[in-house]
This record gives sequence, structure tokens and C-alpha cells, in this order.
Amino acid sequence: MIMPIARDFSALTWSEVAALPNRDHTVLILPIGAIEQHGHHLPLKVDSAIASEILNRALTWLDPSIPAYALPLLPYGKSNEHLGFPGTIALSAQTLLATVMEIGESVYRAGFRRLVLMNGHGGQPQVLEIAATDLRVKFPDFYTFAWFVWRGAPGYKRFLTDREGREGLHGGVAETSLMLALDAEAVRCDRAMAEYPKLTGGDGLIGVKGPTAAAWRTEDLSRTGVVGDGTAASLEIGEQLLEELVSGWVELITAAHRFEFVGHGEISEDPNLQGP
Repeated sequence: MIMPIARDFSALTWSEVAALPNRDHTVLILPIGAIEQHGHHLPLKVDSAIASEILNRALTWLDPSIPAYALPLLPYGKSNEHLGFPGTIALSAQTLLATVMEIGESVYRAGFRRLVLMNGHGGQPQVLEIAATDLRVKFPDFYTFAWFVWRGAPGYKRFLTDREGREGLHGGVAETSLMLALDAEAVRCDRAMAEYPKLTGGDGLIGVKGPTAAAWRTEDLSRTGVVGDGTAASLEIGEQLLEELVSGWVELITAAHRFEFVGHGEISEDPNLQGP
């Protein structure tokens, strides 16, 4: 899908950017993906394709009165957990952080005050959250948001089996189904596999995701690169996920446009203890 030209930031001239009204409430969205293995059946571009295509569609559905533009996709991410599989291209956390910080600073210098970091890869939310906080601290009138693409569909796990919801991480039902809806020709359905990690010694307290997760490399969990069940994917699930994600991102972009910090709540304590 080709993004409507009115929402493509890179299609503007510098004078058109300078003439934009209400730049302080215009939302710029930076989609950030990854180029990394996704098993035998999915292409390296999955995370980048999902982030950019969900954003394309959300900006098409967005109320025309809400000013919002897509920045060009940043296709590389912190994917070092997948470096044991050929094709993965990874940035260090330091490089990704520095890159996003410098993009954010450029956006701020151009007069924009709202930046959404739209993350398509599950291996880098912490880096992008640090970037958003550091930009906010450096520029106190800059509203910055670091959101995972799947937060647009908070209830997406209802489309998965219980096991997939608990243990599926990579290349399973959700990603495979969504890619069938976005770019079916890129999915090698005949090569899809199901593989889940085997863990021992954690007494049920330690897993591979959640608040008590162990750090892992993909080869610790999988021989195929998949952690989940790609064989259970379907176009029907993908179309449902796509509709929910796009609708959710329309709501998120609208909220980013309207959001404000308006002050503090009432305090009944000693005013000398209220802080700076």
C-alpha cells in the first residue's frame, strides 16, 4: 500500500514544513522495525513491514482534521538475540538509542512537539522508552511516546490458543497471520513450523517473558528460529488482527494529538514537602 502523500513527512519540502500550522500539536510518528530471522516461513522484514503498514493504514483512516505525519521507517533495530541465524542485521542498544535521540532532536528543532516512537520489534522497547524519557527531560515541552505496535490491539491474545498466548514469542500465530493479511506472497506457508522452548530448574518462577524472565538468545529456545506455532496461522485471524490494530492506532494517534500535562493534583501535606 502506498501512503497518501498528505501524510508522508518526507514528501514535504522544507518551506511546506515551515508553513505547517500548529506544529506543537502535530504528531510525527517514527516507525521502528528490525531486519531479523523469523523462521523458515517468514521474511526478515516482518517487524518493519508490520510497523510501517499498520501506520500507513491508520493514517489513511485518521480524521483529516488531526495533523499527523509518518516519518520514514527506521528498518534496523536491536536484534542481537537473533544473530545466531543468518540474515539478521542488528544495531547495538547504544547505536539505536543515539539514532533515535538525534532524530528526535531534529524533529524538535523543526518546531514539532509530539513524537511517537512506534516500535515493531519486541527486543527493544526498553531502549525506546529510555529515548522517549531522555528527550522529554532534555526538552520539557516535548511530548514523547514509546509504544509497541501490538498495543494497538490489547486484546489480540483472544485469537490465540492458551499455549500460544503463554509461550508464543516469535514467528507464531499472530505474526504469521498478520503477514498473510499484509503480504501473503511473502509467507512460505509450506515451511511453517511449531516450536516452543523447554525450560528446567526455574521452579515455575522463571520464564522467557514477563517480570521474572531470563535473558535469552533465540538459539537457547529454538532450532528453527520460531518460538510459537506458525502452522496455526490463518488469513481470517490476520484480517481480524489487522482491523483491530489499525483501529487501535487511529485512537492512539488521536490521543497523542490531544494529550496534555495540565498540572498536579491537590496536596494536603506540608507544602514544604511538595518537591521542586
